[in-house]
Amino acid sequence: MDPVQSPADLAERLGGTGYLCDEALATIGYLALTMRRPLLLEGEPGTGKTALAEALAIAEDVPLIRLQCYEGIDASQALYDWDFPRQILHLRALEAAGGGHVEAEAAEASLFDQRFLLARPILRALRESPAVLLVDEIDRADDEFEAFLLEVLSTYQVSIPELGTVTAAVPPFVVLTSNRTREIHDALKRRCLYHWIDHPDLDREVQIVRTRAPEVSAALAQQVVAVVQQLRNGGDLLKPPGVAETLDWARALQELRVSELDLEVAAATLGTFVKYREDAERVRKALDRMLAPQ
Repeated sequence: MDPVQSPADLAERLGGTGYLCDEALATIGYLALTMRRPLLLEGEPGTGKTALAEALAIAEDVPLIRLQCYEGIDASQALYDWDFPRQILHLRALEAAGGGHVEAEAAEASLFDQRFLLARPILRALRESPAVLLVDEIDRADDEFEAFLLEVLSTYQVSIPELGTVTAAVPPFVVLTSNRTREIHDALKRRCLYHWIDHPDLDREVQIVRTRAPEVSAALAQQVVAVVQQLRNGGDLLKPPGVAETLDWARALQELRVSELDLEVAAATLGTFVKYREDAERVRKALDRMLAPQ
C-alpha cells in the first residue's frame, strides 16, 4: 500500500474502515507511522484505543498482532516458548529409530529446531512485519515486563539462545494502550509518541454511530448519544459508558424495532450500556429526569 502522505490522508484511510478520528489523533498517528515510533494511547475504557490499532492494520493492509497484557505476564509469554509435548514425542521417535542409542548432542540440537518454536506475539511481529503490534492494556503489566518491552522497542530484535538473534526486517508499527490504572514509567513513555483519547463530543459520536451502525436512524442515533453524553458528563458513574456501549445500545434498540427512545425502553435495555450494579440506580434516576413525559 502507498505510504501515508499526511494526517488528512491517514484520517481518510481510517475513515474508510469506519474509524473516525479528530485532527490531533490523525496528526500524532501520522507522525508515529512516518517516524517509526511506538504510539502510546491513554484514555478511559471505551474511547477507541484498541479500535485505532485494528483500523490502522486494515487501512495499511497488514496483519494485526495483539498482545493482551495482564498481571504477572512475563517475557516468555510475550516472546516465545518451546512445544514441550512435541519435543518429547520427537525424542522418543529418535530413540526408537536409533534402537535406543541416540547421540546426545545431535538429539539436543534437533529438539531446539524452528518447528518446535511457539512464537508469541512479539516474536511473531518481528518475524512477520510489516505488521501492527498492539500491546493492549500495558498498565496491567509490572515493571519487569515494561523493562523487557523497552529493550525490544529500542532494537526491534530478540535473542533466542538456541537459535540466535531475530531482527525485524521492517520494524512493526507498535500501538500501546493504557487505561491508566497505574502510571507508565517515564523510560517507556520517552520511547513513544503519546496521545490521550477523550470521549468524542456529541456530533462526532453521532457520526460514529451512523458510520458503524448505519441501520440506526439519524433521529434515534441523536437521542441515544444525547442521553449517553449526559450520563457520561454527570461524573457520578463508576464506569461511564464508552463509545462501544453507545453502539451496543443503539444496535439493541434497532433490534427491538424502536424508532424513538422513551423511559420504558431505556430502562429495559439498561444492561447494554450500564455494566455496574452500583451505576444502575443512578442511571435510572437520571433517565427519569431526561426521558420522563412532560
